[in-house]
Amino acid sequence: GAVNRARQVFWCSSGKVLNVGVALHYLAGGCPANSLTLTILGGAAYDLIEREFDQMRAPRQWVHVQAPTRVCTTIVDCSTGTATELVENAGPITDAELTEFENAFAEVAATASVVVLTGSLPAGAPPDFYRRLLRHVRGSAILDFRGPELLAALDARPLLVKPNREELIHTLGKPINTDNEMKLAIGELQRRGARAVLVTAGKDDAWLGVDGAFHRFKPATVAKPVNAIGCGDCLTAGLAWAMEQGLELPAAVEQGMSCAAANLQTLLPGDFDGRREQRSVR
Repeated sequence: GAVNRARQVFWCSSGKVLNVGVALHYLAGGCPANSLTLTILGGAAYDLIEREFDQMRAPRQWVHVQAPTRVCTTIVDCSTGTATELVENAGPITDAELTEFENAFAEVAATASVVVLTGSLPAGAPPDFYRRLLRHVRGSAILDFRGPELLAALDARPLLVKPNREELIHTLGKPINTDNEMKLAIGELQRRGARAVLVTAGKDDAWLGVDGAFHRFKPATVAKPVNAIGCGDCLTAGLAWAMEQGLELPAAVEQGMSCAAANLQTLLPGDFDGRREQRSVR
């Protein structure tokens, strides 16, 4: 109901897939041989995202689609550390574009030691599309999405499923208010096929269920949080990187949570050293 003026404006590539890709690139020390980001892009944002990844020297492969990639706005109140998001809905994708993406995925997944599948499916994609993609994975798979598409993918026996608490409630349609209800919910995903389940909850404890045991992790306290957008994606990236380095899952979760805490102290997602902010349009 009033005029609000931004002190600074930045443009950056974002969204779950891109956030994970950027964070992994920086975790790998910027080495082009260590990670690859694959997603669909279209419209005016295509060239802008390509330019930013080129400036970062981050390996990527885009599948060009007709639907414009959505542009979302995050309003950060620096005095309180709170963020408000204005989120566009994504456009539909055609069957031919889905096939093109699956073919591209099959080629790169065949040689990947760790694969992260993350984000909601675009309109027009069937609920079992992630399950179809998992047929091409030869390494370990980390799944970070929710709902029917997650349930459809569990019988592929992914190594790790990583919903947050609200996503888990949405997926199972059951309340989670107690420790026992959390354990039962994790157990249900494992019975359906997930070998391990990590449930995050922002500043509250995270739960890991693996090998018949439960582990709790307390997030680090950040004195001056800047922007929470992308923290879950950076946690996923940290997990994947730690697993690639041979860490066991509990230690990998700790690495991932450290990445999430680092992201909480940055303005742009995955920008652990501030380089993206310096390059972004102000």
